[in-house]
Amino acid sequence: MSDQSKIAFLGTGVMGAPMARHLKRAGHELVIFNRTGAKALAWVALNGGQAAPTPAECVDGADFVMMCVGNDDDVREVVFGETGALGSMAAGSVLIDHTTASASLARELAAACAERGIGFVDAPVSGGQAGAENGQLTVMCGCDDVETYKRAAAVIAAFAKQCALLGPAGSGQLTKMVNQICIAGVVQGLAEGLNFAERAGLDIAEVVGVIGKGAAQSWQMDNRAGTMADGEYDFGFAVELMRKDLGICLEEAERNSARLPVTAVIDQFYKQVVARGGDRWDTSSLIDLLRNS
Repeated sequence: MSDQSKIAFLGTGVMGAPMARHLKRAGHELVIFNRTGAKALAWVALNGGQAAPTPAECVDGADFVMMCVGNDDDVREVVFGETGALGSMAAGSVLIDHTTASASLARELAAACAERGIGFVDAPVSGGQAGAENGQLTVMCGCDDVETYKRAAAVIAAFAKQCALLGPAGSGQLTKMVNQICIAGVVQGLAEGLNFAERAGLDIAEVVGVIGKGAAQSWQMDNRAGTMADGEYDFGFAVELMRKDLGICLEEAERNSARLPVTAVIDQFYKQVVARGGDRWDTSSLIDLLRNS
C-alpha cells in the first residue's frame, strides 16, 4: 500500500478539523463531510482537498473513512442513515471511529462492517483541542483484526503521539471510559486542594511549585492549576462533553457491575456547573462550585 491514501473524514469540529488537517499535510488525499456544509467548505478553503454534501458521497472510493462526531446517535446517523457512509464504502476499506461513544455501539459497527468485508477500529482520543492542533493525541483502539489495526495506525500516526491496540472492538471505548473516570477524580481533587489553599491564605503558585514536584503532580496540575487560580475556564474540554462521557461510563458500569461512587458524584457537580451556565466552560471549572457555593 502506498504511504498516501484516499481518506474520507466525517466531522470537522473542534477535534476533527485539526485531525483532518494533519492528514492532509501528511500527503493523504482528503474528502471531508460536515453536517454544517459551510464548515466543510471553510475547511477546504484553508487546507485544500474536497468537501462532499453527504457521508455516502464523501466515502466513495476511500481507503479509510475516519469519523469524529458527537455521540452514539450522531454516529448511527452518519454511518447507517439514508445517506450514510457504510452503504457506499468499498470492501477492503477501513472505518475508524474517533468519536467517544459506547462500547456496545463499537461492537455493533464492527459486526456491520464485517458483513461487508470492511475493517473497523474504534479509536477514541485523549489530549483535547490542544492535542489535536499539535498532532499529539493519544489514541485508544479496539479492533477484531490485528492487520486492520496496523493499517489504521499507520494513518492515525499523522496526529498521534501514541496509538495502542487494547483488545477487540469496543476496547478503545472502554479504555477511554477509564481515562475519563480518572480525569474526573483528579480534577475534583485539584479543585478542592486549590480552594483549600486559597482559604488558608497560601500562595497557590508557590504551593503548586512545591507539591507539583512530588506525588501530587498530574497533567491537570501542570496545565490547569494556574488558570483555575485565575478563574479562567474559556478553553479546553467542555463540561457538556465531559457529562456526555461520564454518562457513558456510568451506563457501562451498570452493565459490568463496576462501582463508580466518586464518578457519580462528580457528574452531579458538573450538572451544577451546567446549571450556572457553564456548559461550555473547561472541566477545571469544578473549582467554581467550591468558591461560590
